[in-house]
Amino acid sequence: MIRIHTQPAIRFEGQRPGTSGLRKKVGVFQQPGYLESFVQSLFDVLPDATGKTLVLGGDGRFHNREAIQVILRMAAAKGYARVFVGRGGILSTPAASAVIRRRGASGGIVLSASHNPGGPDGDFGIKYNIANGGPAPESLTEAVHARTLEVEAIQCVEAPDVPLDSDAVVRLGATSVEVIDPVADYAEVLRGLFDFDAMRRLFASGFRLRMDAMCAVGGPYAKAILEGELGAPVGTVVNAQPLEDFGGMHPDPNPVHAADLIRHMSGPGAPDMGAATDGDADRNLIVGRNFVVTPSDSLAVLAMHARKVPGYRDGIAGVARSMPTSTAVDRVAAALGVACFETPTGWKFFGNLLDAGLITLCGEESYGTGSSHVREKDGLWAVLFWLNLIAVTGESIEPLVRGMWREYGRCVYSRHDYEGIATADAQALMAGLRDQLDALPGREVQGMRIAAADDFAYIDPVDGSVSRGQGVRVVFADGSRLVLRLSGTGTEGSTLRLYLERFENDASRYGMDASEQLGAMVRAAEELAQIRRWTGMDAPTVVT
Repeated sequence: MIRIHTQPAIRFEGQRPGTSGLRKKVGVFQQPGYLESFVQSLFDVLPDATGKTLVLGGDGRFHNREAIQVILRMAAAKGYARVFVGRGGILSTPAASAVIRRRGASGGIVLSASHNPGGPDGDFGIKYNIANGGPAPESLTEAVHARTLEVEAIQCVEAPDVPLDSDAVVRLGATSVEVIDPVADYAEVLRGLFDFDAMRRLFASGFRLRMDAMCAVGGPYAKAILEGELGAPVGTVVNAQPLEDFGGMHPDPNPVHAADLIRHMSGPGAPDMGAATDGDADRNLIVGRNFVVTPSDSLAVLAMHARKVPGYRDGIAGVARSMPTSTAVDRVAAALGVACFETPTGWKFFGNLLDAGLITLCGEESYGTGSSHVREKDGLWAVLFWLNLIAVTGESIEPLVRGMWREYGRCVYSRHDYEGIATADAQALMAGLRDQLDALPGREVQGMRIAAADDFAYIDPVDGSVSRGQGVRVVFADGSRLVLRLSGTGTEGSTLRLYLERFENDASRYGMDASEQLGAMVRAAEELAQIRRWTGMDAPTVVT
């Protein structure tokens, strides 16, 4: 039977659901009725579910299992014919996209706060992916937000918990709940893209990889594919067991939070390649011996060599990058004669371009790369792409990147994050920047002349939608750029992100430290935005 209870609306003030869904502290989601109100709001704005399929899973963080049981009962009350849920309650974000697409689901619910910390005092999140496997568009997330302000009745089937630890089919009322292997669909997609035989030969030759899954959901996928199918030695994947608190780690694959990986790649006898994935396995870090690959350079290298990989041997339709990502891939695209799109931050913008066949590869500076095979960024896919390139070219990580620099020049790049800023102060900083935009062109700052400045706006070439206020860009006469924007991925206060990019085509300077080359730009940003005044910080929280 369907049990209906009525309660006052719970208003999700302070963070509107967006492309990253709803993220809050675990304690917020544990409040009676909080998760239920959000899910009911989602179900209320979705069409009738009769005959339709829903996909459900998460990154295994604390509260994942409890949330899945709630959502299963509510999905049954909504009237879904079938729900596919990952065994153990887990599905990586790219795997969820693959399952949605391969099994013809109408959509899916992904439980994750991505690269944010987990555990009882950590973060939790939920988002909805549509039938193409990608994040819900703003029209849907805005409708859900509006509904959360008025929802009253929460519908739920009265039933015991569904056993999640073995593949099975269980009935919840008229709904069939099928617990599935979380790796199988995703692995099948990857087999169709990469030369697994070439990678098997690479590992058989003695090639060594250190793959750090950061005690997150990517571990089972990496173990099954790298060690199980490709023959990498047992122990290649470290921190492979998903833990509810990620073993106390901050599962963000950047050189700061993946410091252990960086140490292993810099000592005597270091492996040939290092890699890491994040909490929900959609981000990636690629490392060579004493050499860290920036996400911007990674995207450019993959685009440059895409034809060497079976799934892309016919070439790529185009590429896209988020606005703060460096312009390295722009130069590769121009040489290849394909389009390059600059979008706001948020994977949904890539989804439209992918669905329309306008691009094949895409990426963000925040350690996310992906392609047309799913509609999410995909960490393990990127690792396999690099392995495939190494296997067929015989070149290691650093030579592949330096080869791209020789061909197209180097975009020296860094991101400075100022976290936990009072929201009012963060907004005041951005308002002050926007107020002076018209006066900036022609002005000289720290010895550099400003050529252009704007608040980035994007007109989607597919549906014509307009996204404004996406971040302030300051472009200097030599092509260098400063970008400042506020991020919505945290759960406390606001995060200011400062992006610095300097184009360098003098090969004799390629070996210089990025901080040395970007010093004048850091000072220029301070002069323009008065970061110390508004944040109260003398230095960034994190530099990558």
